Amino acid sequence: MKSNRYSFRNAGLGDKLYLICVGFLCVFAFLITLYPFIYIVAVSFSGSQAVYKGEVFLWPVNPTIAGYKQVISQPGLWQAYGNTLYYTVFGTLLNMIATTIAAYPLSRERFFARRFFNFMLAFSMYFSGGLIPTYVMITTLGMYNSRWVMLLPGLVSAYNVMICRSAFAAIPNEIMESAEIDGANDLHTFYLIAVRLIPPTLAVLTLYYAVAHWNNFFTPMLYFSKEHLMPVQVLLRRVLIQSSGELVDSANTAASDMAAATVQIRYVTIVVATLPILAAYPLVQKYFVKGVMIGAVKG
Repeated sequence: MKSNRYSFRNAGLGDKLYLICVGFLCVFAFLITLYPFIYIVAVSFSGSQAVYKGEVFLWPVNPTIAGYKQVISQPGLWQAYGNTLYYTVFGTLLNMIATTIAAYPLSRERFFARRFFNFMLAFSMYFSGGLIPTYVMITTLGMYNSRWVMLLPGLVSAYNVMICRSAFAAIPNEIMESAEIDGANDLHTFYLIAVRLIPPTLAVLTLYYAVAHWNNFFTPMLYFSKEHLMPVQVLLRRVLIQSSGELVDSANTAASDMAAATVQIRYVTIVVATLPILAAYPLVQKYFVKGVMIGAVKG
């Protein structure tokens, strides 16, 4: 901290103005990014009439947890929540296994087909079969109304494989050669040495995959017709877009309060659906920049 204050105090007028402008822009960006989260939480804890009349700004008005009680009491929501957790945890685990297995040989110069598979990997980022052929293929393989459709079609991301490949390539060759001299084969070198040397990259890729699984609502809309397989994001979309009162028990809610309660329920559902993934981000935030940049600059 002392060195930072000293450098600012001894900087020229132009540099001081630049640093002040950068600091102001950072604070401004932080505030406009943080406000939607604060507003959503404030609305979720506010009274339904206050929300309906637009009286909530930063703090809850007429604080209540009635909306949370209403949402938590819905069995369909918790079943969807459990499905989302299953798809996220199990899917991310499979993604990381497949990504590291694909990236490691592509990072080794002595792999004879390295150039060909690297080209095919990049090629797949620009061209795909399209939605209809993909739908036909998945239904033909019998994955319609199957949990595997949330796990297998998106098993590997070409972009994430490239990031992981760069991280493996940044490991000094001397380490690999030393392991080989000691008698380690490729498999031992992979999971005992290489994987353990790139934890920042693995943490970032885990976050990428987990967020993608958590926010995925398009795939289940296409390939699921059974309610017990639906993730929570489909339920969230139904509440937000259709603006229906399906989460509000009409038998226990007066007709005049239905519209107000529905507005509040939407924000409560957003908090319930996004809180776990937001809580997971700080755990890997310290690895974020390092994990993405590792291997990007060589020499």
